[in-house]
Amino acid sequence: MTQETNNLAADLWALADLLRGDFKQSQYGRVILPFALLRRLECVLESSKPAVLAEAAKVEKMAIAEEAREKLILRAAGGLRFFNTSPMDLSTLGESGIKANLERYIQCFSKDAREIFDHFKFAEFIGLLNDANLLYKVVQKVRTMDLHPKAVSNYEMGLVFEELIRKFAESSNETAGEHFTPRDIVRLTTSLVFMEDDEALTKPGIIRTIYDPTAGTGGFLSAGMEYVHELNPQAVMRAFGQELNPESYAICKADMLIKGQEVGNIKLGNTLSNDHLYASKFDYMLSNPPFGVDWKKIEGDITDEHTLKGFDGRFGPGLPRVSDGSLLFLLHLISKLRDVKDGGSRIGIILNGSPLFTGGAGSGESEIRRHILESDLLEAIVALPTDMFYNTGIATYVWVLSNKKPAERKGKVQLINGANLCGKMRKSLGSKRNVMDEADIATITRCFGQFEVVDAQALNKPAEAKSNRGRPAANPKPEAVKTFASKIFATHEFGYRRITIERPLRLSWQFSDERIASLRFESGALNAAMQWVYAEYGQPYWQDAADCDLYGQLDDYAEEIRAHLKRDFASLKEKQIKDLLDARTWLAQKAVLLKARALQSAIGSAQHDDFNAYDEAIKAACKRAGITLDAKEKKQIADAVSWKNPAAEKVVKKVHKGNSNPLYGLFAVNHEVIEYQADGELRDFENIALDPSRTVDEVNEAYFIAEVQPHVPDAWIDASKRDAKDGEIGIVGYEIPFNRHFYQYQPPRPLEEIDADLDAVSAEIMALLREVYS
Repeated sequence: MTQETNNLAADLWALADLLRGDFKQSQYGRVILPFALLRRLECVLESSKPAVLAEAAKVEKMAIAEEAREKLILRAAGGLRFFNTSPMDLSTLGESGIKANLERYIQCFSKDAREIFDHFKFAEFIGLLNDANLLYKVVQKVRTMDLHPKAVSNYEMGLVFEELIRKFAESSNETAGEHFTPRDIVRLTTSLVFMEDDEALTKPGIIRTIYDPTAGTGGFLSAGMEYVHELNPQAVMRAFGQELNPESYAICKADMLIKGQEVGNIKLGNTLSNDHLYASKFDYMLSNPPFGVDWKKIEGDITDEHTLKGFDGRFGPGLPRVSDGSLLFLLHLISKLRDVKDGGSRIGIILNGSPLFTGGAGSGESEIRRHILESDLLEAIVALPTDMFYNTGIATYVWVLSNKKPAERKGKVQLINGANLCGKMRKSLGSKRNVMDEADIATITRCFGQFEVVDAQALNKPAEAKSNRGRPAANPKPEAVKTFASKIFATHEFGYRRITIERPLRLSWQFSDERIASLRFESGALNAAMQWVYAEYGQPYWQDAADCDLYGQLDDYAEEIRAHLKRDFASLKEKQIKDLLDARTWLAQKAVLLKARALQSAIGSAQHDDFNAYDEAIKAACKRAGITLDAKEKKQIADAVSWKNPAAEKVVKKVHKGNSNPLYGLFAVNHEVIEYQADGELRDFENIALDPSRTVDEVNEAYFIAEVQPHVPDAWIDASKRDAKDGEIGIVGYEIPFNRHFYQYQPPRPLEEIDADLDAVSAEIMALLREVYS
């Protein structure tokens, strides 16, 4: 922002001095912004006002509809798409009756301009100002502001509005970055998206459309149009957008009005749940969606579109987790790509680091990345410096996508590390402490345009200012050199296949008194609570004999038990508490306990390390003891008397006919092909890089033999875990580990230097202690 625009914004914000005391600080912006906008519109209309008034006088006599009347008056508006038919302006409203005059003045704007003030709820604040006897004072101050286009360009006025919004956000504890994007980032993103369209930049009369689904105050739309017009004044740019915030929408709509755009193309509403431009496709798309904002409020709409429409809708590839909707905006933009035969489209979107790597194989995020990369839509990702945005200092990235890649970019993705291309601002604006100048932007755009690999290249940037707090090291670690780099990868290099590695279950079993005793209590959520109840109220009164009438009877203690459970076992639901207080629950467990004791008498209490013999032993014992077990009882007893033991025999799941295949869990044992039961606790996963030059099985098996089998010889690949799309073994995943590719190893200081520092600090501490105790 230049000093002139900064001063102008400060002058406008000085209206807050008049409002202080009668208005809350959070309301200042709701007064200042619409008044600044009103004055700007008035200045823009100044030259066409006489002709408009003359034409309006003629049209007023015609008995025609408002829409037709506006079209006739617009002919006299000098190319503008709005007008005001009031003979008054801010300087002639007068003091008496100023409220009625100002309201009438607003009503004399054309419909689109009027609606802008409706979204600001301007009439409400006019009434509040009038009640506080401040309306005339505010009008008198605003009318002196020179906001004429000859004095303040559209670009500069945009900066003024952004500064006012930033101040408004600070005063009302809102987030300024939700409403607009810093101009240096806008300039960079716009340059990357537009630079490859030679026709738009050179051909006279070419028509292009530009779209922003998170339009804010229209910064991206304005910058895109300005960028093209700088290089090709004869090009026709048509702007489209949608914005959720009414105030930001009003400013964007006013900006488009002043620029002569069709303001009907700027929509108000939630882009994800209610796309007002659902049938439209665009040449260029630019967006800075909110970082890390959840979409829980519209989850039903999004999920329905994904489920019912699939790839015929916007969200066919997948849905990210509900806590971050950034990738939904990216999918939305992809759905707006023109068909390649119609010229194709290009996208520039600013995202935080999460969409690069969040979500494992098969997750919604991974499937979205997979769709983008396998469809060869991603051209480049540029890492931006931190502290570039008004509301956050986190790392951010510009993604550039296109469905009309030039031949040399086919199947390739360029990663550009511009994290050090910035300078410090003289004064921070919110969280924004860094700024990219024209040279920094040119470095990135040149690298992108030339599609070149750049090894870590030292930059002539000042070192970071270090804190002067604490004791400086005698031998400080050298400052890492700030570098710029670029790398190019094949799209498949970001992909991997996650295979599931299983190992056999090994169980021992023993009908010991201790293990059998655990059957007195349910094994699930009630286990701990039942143990407490038994210790407090059951012993020694409950007997295991069949004729014990007291067993499980808790009616006399129900209230105190319930109070204790509510306090110390808060996770228990009401139904579970009722079950615990029911004698039938205790008697059922007692029955299982007694059956297990009968089995113990038949089997003995020795330890067995081969669980494969368990079923036959139980059958024989049941027959000898004359008892039967239902499925639930069998499982309870088996769980109670068995445990995992690495020294035990493997548990056989099934004996197969046919050939063995140990890589996939079919082992040849004593002339039989055995499949073992898998141990879920030993289950592991391996990510194997995609290799299109070989079959999936060849890649998986080579990796397993080299990396897994030498360490766990009894492991195998679970062939049932297959990718939903290609049907091959393993789930395909994609991630873009940006930092890993550009990591530069910094060796630690020599141990001698570290020891010297420690000795010096220790000596200093001892000297201080001697002073204390002397």
